[in-house]
Amino acid sequence: MRPAPSTQPTVSALLVQWRGGDASALERLMPLIYDELHHLARRHLRGERANHTLQTTALVHEAYLRLVGSDVEWEGRVHFLAVAAQTMRRVLVDHARSRSRQRRGGGLKLVSIENAQAVAPAPAMDLMVLDEALDRLAAMDGRKARAAELHYFGGLSYDETALALGISSATVHRELRVAKAWLYRELGQDRGDVATAT
Repeated sequence: MRPAPSTQPTVSALLVQWRGGDASALERLMPLIYDELHHLARRHLRGERANHTLQTTALVHEAYLRLVGSDVEWEGRVHFLAVAAQTMRRVLVDHARSRSRQRRGGGLKLVSIENAQAVAPAPAMDLMVLDEALDRLAAMDGRKARAAELHYFGGLSYDETALALGISSATVHRELRVAKAWLYRELGQDRGDVATAT
């Protein structure tokens, strides 16, 4: 015997209700998407340093506040996750820029030229540099940049990325191969560094 169909509204239905002005839909929506938002946040923070000051839950909450305040015509679960992934990327870049401004000129230590290399931190993939590279890619080919953002940063599968972009999974695969190769070249990094960052 087949189980009775669930009477619970789907994420897509709740998004439509929320868009239509039903504030209670948002309250019912959050428990359904919270785990997915947490997963997205972990993916975004995976490439960050271990002592990053913005933790997973804080990233989820900051992104949530921006999403709730946005005026987006939600098209469904995949669209919501795509926008959430982009929002989290923006939160992290804004956070990195803020920390960079705070550090500029503060806490400097006098080091002789002979010892400079010994105390210099090892180069790492900088989120702001990667963000700027993705923006340059978007200026040349917006679809490739969106595919990279949705798949690598958003954690969407090829099929979900294809659905969000309105293209086939095979096209997503081709777009991602080209986008990743372009990022490798543009960032002047070896493949391991870029793969870790994405």
